[in-house]
Amino acid sequence: MMSLRTRLFLILVAATGVIWLFAIGWIYVGTKHEVESVLDARLQEAARMVASLVPTKGVATPEASHDALDGIPIYERQLSCQIWSLDGRLVARSSGAPRARLSDTESGFSQRDIDGESWRVFTVEDADKGIRVLVGDRLGIREHLVAGIIKGLLTPTLLIVPLLGFLIWSSLSSGLRPLRTLARELQTRGADDMSPVQADRAPPEILPMTAALNALFEKVESARQHEREITAFAAHELRTPLAGLRTQAQVAISASDPPARERALRQILIAVDRTTRLVRQLLAMADLDARHDARPDAAVNLGAAIDEIVDAARGHDRIRVEIEPALSRTTVTANAALLAVALRNLHENAVEHTFDSGLVRWRVNSDADALVIAVEDEGPGIPPDELKLVTRRFFRGRLKRPSGSGLGLSIVELALRANGARLNLVNRGDRSGLRAEIVWPLPSDKAPVRTRRSSAVLRFVTKTS
Repeated sequence: MMSLRTRLFLILVAATGVIWLFAIGWIYVGTKHEVESVLDARLQEAARMVASLVPTKGVATPEASHDALDGIPIYERQLSCQIWSLDGRLVARSSGAPRARLSDTESGFSQRDIDGESWRVFTVEDADKGIRVLVGDRLGIREHLVAGIIKGLLTPTLLIVPLLGFLIWSSLSSGLRPLRTLARELQTRGADDMSPVQADRAPPEILPMTAALNALFEKVESARQHEREITAFAAHELRTPLAGLRTQAQVAISASDPPARERALRQILIAVDRTTRLVRQLLAMADLDARHDARPDAAVNLGAAIDEIVDAARGHDRIRVEIEPALSRTTVTANAALLAVALRNLHENAVEHTFDSGLVRWRVNSDADALVIAVEDEGPGIPPDELKLVTRRFFRGRLKRPSGSGLGLSIVELALRANGARLNLVNRGDRSGLRAEIVWPLPSDKAPVRTRRSSAVLRFVTKTS
């Protein structure tokens, strides 16, 4: 691919050449006009001078030699002159003038072809002397004169063009030096060096590029930091349940007492559930970080989506789950996969923190501005000073649960943000517990779609401890 310097050089040379050609054309037209004006003025002056020098009685003999005008200066013989009587007789002519009449015009300028040559002629008539003076010159001489002027202009141009090209190339090399400096700096960097590019002395035209590079470095460093955090957290968190699984498996193998073996197997099941949830959250977080083109493109019935999540969480321990009937009549446009991730993590978080035999309630409320889907639990809530911190990755707070990972609410916030919604967390005022709200802004001309009616639903789900 052609380099930027070569491309700019060719563009500038071509543009300069075109401008120069236009200038030469302009000069040619202007010079030709000026030369013709000057030479026409010379024809007029010569004709009037010759007429003034002719004797009052004129030159009466037609046999007069053409050298009769040799004593009259005709500008170094570049002009040809004829004197004709008013009755049509050639009275005299200058040396080199054709015998044919230069012009049939009685007075003024005219052009005529004689013996294959074009002539420019000025005629002046003197009635008192009975003569008509014709002075003309060849148009070829005029063209030769204009060509000589243009040639005089082009000759130095041929010498200037190489010098101009050298100056343009040198100027481009100097102007592009900051880009080469930036390229060398990036080439010498290590793979782990994501420090900002220093552009204090860079030209203003390069600043947008350096700013974009610095922003890219910042995004890459942030992504790498997230990967390191997730990898370190996964290594740390998975170590404990895996070790517990091994221990409980050894207990189950060596236990001769059936109740002891059953307890060990139940603990294995609990550890598997916790590990499964942690792995699922880590994969969900990695998937959300990798998504850049998620679009709300599906109609999702909220009641059906929550029903599916609650059914998947059923077990033996009883945590009551109530789903408000209005949710089954509410449909939103969203990315179905991301919305399911958000709803599942909110539900698991509510169930995880609700006390035994407590109630988890899903509710919906809407107005002209927003649709609010809320899930309320009957747990300890969140300390007020931690409400703004719990959506940070791996933040577990003072009231953390043994099975928690600190990723659930972070995943919810990312998934909702991709759908154009936001997460709002408030402690319940009527009793102990947390209210997690999905706030879905609605266009002024749209409202949730009501699909079907249903009665209140009560579910019972597993709560591990």
